[in-house]
Amino acid sequence: MKSPAAKKLFIMMVLEFFIWGAWLPLIWGYMGKEGLAFTDMQITWVGSAFAIASVMGIFFSNQFADRHFAAEKFMAVSHLIGGAAILGMYWAKDFSTFFGLMLVHSLLYVPTISVSNSIAFTHLKDAQKEFGLVRMGGTFGWIMAAWPLYFILQGKVGVEAVTASRNIFLISGLASLLLAVFSLSLPHTPAKAAVAGESGFAWLRAAKFLSKPFLLVLFIVTFIDATIHNGYFLMAGGFLGSKVVGIKPEWIMPVMSIGQIAEILTMAVLGWFLSRMGWKTTMILGVLGHAARFAVFAFMPENQTMIIFVQVLHGICYAFFFATLYIFIDAAFPKDVRSSAQGLFNLLVLGLGDLAAKWFFIPLQGRLTSADGVVNYRELFLWPTGLSLAAAVILLIAFWPPKDLDAPTEVSH
Repeated sequence: MKSPAAKKLFIMMVLEFFIWGAWLPLIWGYMGKEGLAFTDMQITWVGSAFAIASVMGIFFSNQFADRHFAAEKFMAVSHLIGGAAILGMYWAKDFSTFFGLMLVHSLLYVPTISVSNSIAFTHLKDAQKEFGLVRMGGTFGWIMAAWPLYFILQGKVGVEAVTASRNIFLISGLASLLLAVFSLSLPHTPAKAAVAGESGFAWLRAAKFLSKPFLLVLFIVTFIDATIHNGYFLMAGGFLGSKVVGIKPEWIMPVMSIGQIAEILTMAVLGWFLSRMGWKTTMILGVLGHAARFAVFAFMPENQTMIIFVQVLHGICYAFFFATLYIFIDAAFPKDVRSSAQGLFNLLVLGLGDLAAKWFFIPLQGRLTSADGVVNYRELFLWPTGLSLAAAVILLIAFWPPKDLDAPTEVSH
């Protein structure tokens, strides 16, 4: 990477996603019967905190980062307060306190995902070539947080496991405080004044750009793909551990992490593919990665080797669509609203897509589960397969960005 700030931006991404990866895989069991004994509805509310934050962030946090606050200082303050909130969850036992702290953490953490992207794009000399390498740090961070915690908990059951699970909040909180301090060393990224004659509300100005057909089409496809992407994490664990696939419980997370390792490799070559295939083809391949993976799930569930191997498609699914999406947003929106534009699409990726996945796939799986607990996985996985194919067709037919839009085919010149 040629940009002077690239190493710091890489470390920023490592810490940014370490924070999230430390608590997400294990919080559900901690809230369950052997832990805090929250009801299903209470667990759902805690799980919806990110979605709530993604909506609120559009109107407040991203607006603040775009218009009033240097991005690196916004990161520092957000991670300082958000880190203190998730540290408090270590001691929280009742639902109201626990949910309140998670909501505070989410409201401050979620916008930093968009802001960290904006900082990276601002200080990379060639974002189309270098962003994948920088964002690769986020995947490293996630794996660094999730794998050690998983193996530390092996062999522990009941109260012992619950006690050990509480440490996820200490680890996540301390990482957040570390990033708060580190953010002050990031390159200065000042707020942008509103363009003369335009609305002072960055989120409103960003939303107006959806009147452009190519951005509206991308917005719709992002919602579909985000729903499928979040659905994978809802359904894959149970599927891999089912009798039909037969993967042992202690190996489910390592198998799923194959996709994250593949994501690292794909991120490393994303710039090369973008420079040769362009926005449209790269995104279509990312969407089709979901179709291929779920088709294997639907038609080859007894082939454990194939089920494990197909996890590598996660790298294509994420890097070719979502990482490319973030690069495209940076090219398509004006500088003064880029944090809000990133937040607008993260509203789908982290918010509405996540909620849609829960409200669609969980009831669907319930309807396809027999009285003796056997799931009709073929019919279940044909739904995301079909949705992926539909999204790819929409991109193929209706997504036509302007030829002069920072075309990635120019980066090799």
